[in-house]
Amino acid sequence: MLVIGLIREGKVPSDNRVALTPGQCKWLVKHFSGLSILVQSSPHRCFSDEEYRQAGIEVTEDLSACDVLFGIKEVPVNMLIDNKIYFFFSHTKKKQAYNQPLMHAMVDRHITLIDYECLEHKDGQRIIGFGFFAGIVGAHNGIMAYGNRTGAYQLGRVREVHDYRELIHTYFGMKLPNIKIAVTGTGRVAHGILEIMNLLDVQEAEPAEYLRQEFDYPVYVHLKGTDLYHNRQNGTYDRTEFHTHPDSYECVFNQYLAHTDILMNGIYWDQQIPRLFSMEDLQRPDFRLQTIADITDDKNGSVPCNLGDATIESPVYGVDKRTGAKTVPYLPGSVDVIAVGNLPNELPRDASKFFGEQLIKYVLDDVRKGGSALIEKATILQKGQLTPGFMYLSDYAAH
Repeated sequence: MLVIGLIREGKVPSDNRVALTPGQCKWLVKHFSGLSILVQSSPHRCFSDEEYRQAGIEVTEDLSACDVLFGIKEVPVNMLIDNKIYFFFSHTKKKQAYNQPLMHAMVDRHITLIDYECLEHKDGQRIIGFGFFAGIVGAHNGIMAYGNRTGAYQLGRVREVHDYRELIHTYFGMKLPNIKIAVTGTGRVAHGILEIMNLLDVQEAEPAEYLRQEFDYPVYVHLKGTDLYHNRQNGTYDRTEFHTHPDSYECVFNQYLAHTDILMNGIYWDQQIPRLFSMEDLQRPDFRLQTIADITDDKNGSVPCNLGDATIESPVYGVDKRTGAKTVPYLPGSVDVIAVGNLPNELPRDASKFFGEQLIKYVLDDVRKGGSALIEKATILQKGQLTPGFMYLSDYAAH
C-alpha cells in the first residue's frame, strides 16, 4: 500500500494551492488499488476539508503513516517529519540564502527531497509548474496597473472572481488604448501572458514593425531568445550555447525601451544572464515604459528595478526613475512594477487542477512503481544526503 499525504501549507504568507484537488484524489483512489490518500486539515486551502471528505478522502492532522508527502511551497522547519519523502518547490537549487536553514534541517532529519522544479523532460523542459497561471495573473495585473496609472480604463482584481472562466467574462467589451506591449519568454509563463493578449484582442506585431511604427490599435511583440540576446563576437544566437555560456552574450532589449508602454517579463534568469536593461536606462529621456509586470520575479534580476516582492494584497509599487528608490505606485517620474512570487494564488482552484493533472500524467506513476530516472534526477536529497547531481550544493548544505 502506498500512502500519499497532502500537507498543509505552512509558509507565511499562506499559500492556498494544493498538489491534488478533491476530484483528482477521488479518481486516483478509484483507479489504483494499493493507493490511499490522506489530507492534512487546513483552513487556508482553496478546496475545503469538507470538499475532500465529500470526495471520500480522509482528512487528518497526523500524516506520520504516509510514505510520500506533497506540498507546494517550502515546508517550515518545525513542520518537517523525519525520514519522509517530500515533493515541493524548495527554492534551494540556486543556493538561495533564505532557505539554507531549511536545507540544514532536511539534512539533519534524513529527509528525501524531490523538487518539482527539477522534474524535467529529456531536453531540459520542465514538466510541472504553475507558470501558465502566473502568466495569466501577471499579465492581467500589468494591464490593470496601466489602467490605474493612466485612468484610461478600470480593471478589477483576479482574486475577486471565482475562477478562470469568470475572469474571461470580465474582458468582454473591454477596449484598450493604442498601447505597445513587449512580452518576453517562451515557456509556460509566456503562454499565459499570450493567452491574456488574445483575450483582450491585442494584436501581434513583428519586431521590426513594432520598432518602426505606431499603431491605431493595441499591439504586442513576442520577444524570444533570438530577439533578446546576441553573441558579442558574431551577433548570432544559439540556444544551447547561450544556456551554456550566457556571459558571452549581450542583451539587445534596450532598443525596445523607447517603443514600449508595458513590459510583461516571462524569461528565465540567473546571475550569468545579461539583464534586459540597466537602472541607468530609467533616466533616459526616451524611456517609455510605464508598467513592468516582472512575472518570473527575480529581485534585481532580468528587470533591475525589481526591488523585491510585493504581495497579492498590494501587488504594485513604484520605482523613482531618478533615484531608483521604491515609492508608492502611479507617481509622476516613476515606473510601476508588479513583482509577486505567488501570482497563481489569485486563481488557486484552476492552478491546482492544472498542476494536479500534470502530476498525475507525468509523475505519480513513477512514484507508484519506483526506480524512475525522472524522479532520481530531481532528487536533491536522499535520506538527508545530497545526490550526485546536486553535489555543487555541498557548501550550502554543510553546517
